Amino acid sequence: MSISRRAFIVSLCATTALATGFAATRAQAAARRPNIITIILDDVGYSDLGCFGAEIRTPAMDALAGAGLRYAHFHTKAVCSSTRAALLTGRNSHSVNMPDVPDVVQIMKNDPALADMFDIPSNAQNLAQALKRRGYATWAVGKWHLTPMKELGANAGRTSWPRQRGFDYFYGFARGWTDQYQPDLVENDQYIKPELPEGYHLSVDLTDRALALIERHQAAPEAGPFYLNLAYGTAHAPIQVSRDFSAPYDAIYEKGWDAVRESRFERMKAMGIVPPETVLPTRAGTDRAWADLDADEKAVFTRYMAVYAGFIEHCDRQIGRLIDGLKRGGLYDDTIIVLLSDNGAAGEAGQEGEFDGLYRRNTLTPAQQRARIEELGTGKTQAEYPRPWAMVGSTPFRRYKLWPYSGGTRTPMIFSWPREVRDPGAIRRQFVDVIDVAPTLLDAAGAAFDAQVDGVKQLPIAGRSFLATVRDGRVEGRHTQYFELRGNRAITDGQWRAVAMQACGQDHAADRWELYDLASDFSESTDVASRHPTELQRLKALWQSEWASFVTTPLGAPLAFVCERPAMFDLAPAAKR
Repeated sequence: MSISRRAFIVSLCATTALATGFAATRAQAAARRPNIITIILDDVGYSDLGCFGAEIRTPAMDALAGAGLRYAHFHTKAVCSSTRAALLTGRNSHSVNMPDVPDVVQIMKNDPALADMFDIPSNAQNLAQALKRRGYATWAVGKWHLTPMKELGANAGRTSWPRQRGFDYFYGFARGWTDQYQPDLVENDQYIKPELPEGYHLSVDLTDRALALIERHQAAPEAGPFYLNLAYGTAHAPIQVSRDFSAPYDAIYEKGWDAVRESRFERMKAMGIVPPETVLPTRAGTDRAWADLDADEKAVFTRYMAVYAGFIEHCDRQIGRLIDGLKRGGLYDDTIIVLLSDNGAAGEAGQEGEFDGLYRRNTLTPAQQRARIEELGTGKTQAEYPRPWAMVGSTPFRRYKLWPYSGGTRTPMIFSWPREVRDPGAIRRQFVDVIDVAPTLLDAAGAAFDAQVDGVKQLPIAGRSFLATVRDGRVEGRHTQYFELRGNRAITDGQWRAVAMQACGQDHAADRWELYDLASDFSESTDVASRHPTELQRLKALWQSEWASFVTTPLGAPLAFVCERPAMFDLAPAAKR
């Protein structure tokens, strides 16, 4: 599209919206429906992209943000499956039977409460199904992780696989993670074992597949719009990428996590991502100071983070290839791209990291790891960095993935739609939750979720379109949203955010509540509960009211395995009673 034609269309859209209101704009969108791509990164923290303050090189994502918008107050469900279910359905994860990851069934085999959990109900129409009914081609490429464990067998049922949930085609992996060099691949409804070429990496393969789908679709006569859900394994462990990508980061991360966190924080303030008066919370008491590490630990832990950074840069290069393909095909200006991470940076590997295998205690000493340091990032290891690097990824917030603080829930989000974004490169500060993404994309397509499908009433939609904020940065965003994961809770209501830490083995009445004033405390650095007891009581009541509105069962006890594994989940001291 030429610059003059683009300017004309933007002007026409603005004039129409002013003259006839937003309904006319929706009608126009329906007549010229955009292609839609959701790019989901995995375990990538709030500050892990260059355009959100990282030292990690992400030129493609930075360019996407430069032509689009960065949403600085975007929240997820703090764990992957819950976020992905909410993203696709526009409903809270508890409402669609996805309060956690399906994998917990393996740990809690004897818990009858989990028997019918982790299977999204058939009356929760998702984004792909709604778009398909309106003529969109729909493809899922990459991670799925929305299938109950009972359906993961080679000969098991397939009612909750992508093709049974609105996607025309699926290529990727079914579970929460896979090896990047030897992935457990699925095509449509079957596991496949192709012969992989030398130098194979899953992120490249997924991008190749996405580009091939788009090119084939556009070559068809009278090709309609498409929806692509592209879910990379990056940067979920195992962190794996060639040394060419990790080596340039060695010198950066030799400075250690405390210095890198401070540098990111200053860069974020200079970029305008965080307000200049923001306070950086102190390091969690359980996270070690870099200065306290010995020489072997510093050498090995530096390499862990260098591999992680290289893994993200490598994925960014693949995203750049995708964008280049859209531009070559003349599709870029009329394609919406929403890029986000599913939760905060991951801290499951504890203070020592994981070298040989995921979710298994690291039995190697730092000296033994250093002797094998060249294996990090290769197919010989399935590694995860130590938890304090997750603290860096979640800058400037407290904690990381799984936690109710913003370090667990808030992630980077980029919205790109060149023909509609009128102030490219701007930062939006409206509160947006992941449940709002699908209603927004349907709104942009001139559609909405169906109230009934084949005579079956669908579950109510909890999300709301934020499309108006794309066009006008002065429009208000979401005001209220509750959160719950593994017994811990939070609620945001305007400028206030309350957080409750669950005390293992005790009734929820014993939970410790904290209160943060987001208007003056972007990073949730200071608990003001004692100063505003009336406000805290109001928020506690509001949490209960919101829970009752979206969840049919009372709040139960946290999953026992969380309390049984305090080191893995890094439970707060107050919760270890």
